[in-house]
Amino acid sequence: MDQAENHALGCEGPEPETGSNCACRILILGGGFGGIYAAIELERALRSRDDVNITLVTRDNYFLFTPMLHEVAASDLEMNAIINPLRKLLRRVKTFTGNIETINLERRCVAISHGFDHHVHELSYDHLIIALGSSTNFFGLPGLQDVALTIKTLDDAIQLRNRLITHLEEANSECAVGERQPLLTFVVVGAGFAGVETLGGIHDFLREAIRFYPNLTPEFVHTILISSDAFILPELGSKLGAYAQRKLAARGVEIITRTRVTAVRDGLVELSDGRTIPATTLIWAAGNAPNPLVAGLPVPKSGGRILVNECLEVDGFTDVWALGDCASIPDRKTGGFHPPTAQHAIREGRCVARNVAADILGGKKKPFRFSTLGRLAAIGRRSGVANVFGVNFSGFLAWWLWRTIYLFKLPRLEKKVRVALDWTLDLCFAKDFACVIARHPLSMTASKGTDEREANRAA
Repeated sequence: MDQAENHALGCEGPEPETGSNCACRILILGGGFGGIYAAIELERALRSRDDVNITLVTRDNYFLFTPMLHEVAASDLEMNAIINPLRKLLRRVKTFTGNIETINLERRCVAISHGFDHHVHELSYDHLIIALGSSTNFFGLPGLQDVALTIKTLDDAIQLRNRLITHLEEANSECAVGERQPLLTFVVVGAGFAGVETLGGIHDFLREAIRFYPNLTPEFVHTILISSDAFILPELGSKLGAYAQRKLAARGVEIITRTRVTAVRDGLVELSDGRTIPATTLIWAAGNAPNPLVAGLPVPKSGGRILVNECLEVDGFTDVWALGDCASIPDRKTGGFHPPTAQHAIREGRCVARNVAADILGGKKKPFRFSTLGRLAAIGRRSGVANVFGVNFSGFLAWWLWRTIYLFKLPRLEKKVRVALDWTLDLCFAKDFACVIARHPLSMTASKGTDEREANRAA
């Protein structure tokens, strides 16, 4: 977003007086499933109202389709296949790319920093939609946050892919003979969907890539999945979890259940049963924590998430709404709360948009009602597990179902075609395993330094 547009959105200084000529300002915080689908639905619901300004605040200028993130890490897909630029995805909604610093519910404005100098803008609102998601929970384990890789962002997937390739290159060298075990030992902690899908993907990638390294054999690669539960994929039940566990174990994956990581230090992963694993790569997919911005808000909470009513309104705060991973949304059918999944966040986004539109247009707000349609997980080597409408699937059918459903859920025809082509080519050719790392950060200082170095070389 250029500076002129950012300045037009700012609200520094005294707030303008409200009146008939003042546009209604809707501010959406977060560019995940909930925030994006709320923005898309608001565009549709308020397309005839020129007096409504909708702004989406997000850290990145693209929407990341996170269910396919592990496929980027495993080199099944190129990174641009699962991202949609917001300026292509949203036509009327304005986007503000930056970091949210503070949310002031009393003043009804949000402070956001951006730019090379990280200067701050204040955006005021009439309706605030909070869809900030969650952060990674490291449970305060010693040394973990400093060394663990996560799998929540596109940067995470690229970093993991580069780590796999770098370790293969290093282990293949003659001078690394005594260090090959920790270099080629990859530990994934957390046996939910993210952990199992990541483990399955990187295991296949390593086994396929290793034949190009003459000093290595498949026996050198050691992949480990650690679960605190009795079986993996507990969300799918014991039957499908046991099936997935057998399939992964048959392919050489070591699965450790009923065990937790207690510390990570000096290249060793320490477990609660007293064992230690020499490994220099640990992928953490074991838990989520409340977003720090949400934790500091003076709103009612449940389990660290914002407590809302069935219409997704925050009690006690007029025109403030919350959804997705950062909200606890009551489920009348079960008596508990709706789970923080993508299929729920999509529908929550649409629901909150319709309710905001109803509030502006004078319509009737409707409660959020939705039951899980199914859950699917790809476990690698064209195999998967799924439960759809209460029916269990496994094997190739579940894997095909996983790819088909998520391909149709991927926004925009252009991206669907790209992903379909990548998957088709993947059937015919070996995966790429080139390690591409940016050597210099993109900044004015770096550019200036580069120009000086080039001038020195020329001289």
